[in-house]
Amino acid sequence: MTIAFNQLLFIAAGGALGAVFRFLVSSGVHSFMSRGFPYGTLTVNVIGSFVMGISYVMLIERLNVSAEWRAFIIVGLLGAFTTFSTFSIETLELIENSELSKAMLNILFSVTLCIIGSWLGLILGRQL
Repeated sequence: MTIAFNQLLFIAAGGALGAVFRFLVSSGVHSFMSRGFPYGTLTVNVIGSFVMGISYVMLIERLNVSAEWRAFIIVGLLGAFTTFSTFSIETLELIENSELSKAMLNILFSVTLCIIGSWLGLILGRQL
């Protein structure tokens, strides 16, 4: 498998933007909701999953988009925007703090809503 250097640059640029967007969205959510539950991470992951569904259809199934731009959007931008590792550590923190009901809700909401978000994104993308 050969990866072109310019593809790596596109991934890096997308990743930088995705990380900044993740911070801004998550911080924005936490500015008006409590920090007692990881609402920011949940929001970012649901939005990212939805956009991933649409992007997959548009970039891979519909349009003839270059490998660099697919890598920029899917691997870089959305890969850095969604926060599964943050979800994991926040869930473990809830468990360690004996907040098992919140941990279970976070797992249930995150997995269910992100799969639904991806599914809705695929449906919407295929209708465009």
